[in-house]
Amino acid sequence: MAHTHTVLLYHVVFSTKARLPCLTPQARELLFPYMSGIIANHGGSALLINGVADHVHILCQLRSQPDIATIVQAIKGGASSWYNREAKASPVLHWQEGYGAFTVSPSQKETVLHYIANQEAHHRRRTFAEEYEEMLVKSGVEFDKRFFLD
Repeated sequence: MAHTHTVLLYHVVFSTKARLPCLTPQARELLFPYMSGIIANHGGSALLINGVADHVHILCQLRSQPDIATIVQAIKGGASSWYNREAKASPVLHWQEGYGAFTVSPSQKETVLHYIANQEAHHRRRTFAEEYEEMLVKSGVEFDKRFFLD
């Protein structure tokens, strides 16, 4: 083939360090567009970024390069550095070390968009730990429950 064609959709999830509830509505209003810009600067597009006080969900379409680890590192490092410098908020924003990145079939894109859009309502019924564990189980990811939410 003369061209490479990809559709790489990722549902990315990561939390604040120690799941501190520091992502206020005002913080999210500033951070989410900035995160979208980071993704765009790496050749991708953020289809939706949303979250609640202690974690973020992103549905994005990426190119094959750079890899997902590089993109997530850029999002987390760039967004927290920029936010802490510009907003001078307290407490300082830090992200938990790990993240989840789950591939999404184009046929499931609308379902995932709906899921991410409704995070506030969703988390009135269950915690981040419950949500994340279910995502891991549904995706067939092996994990040690003692460590997966450190």
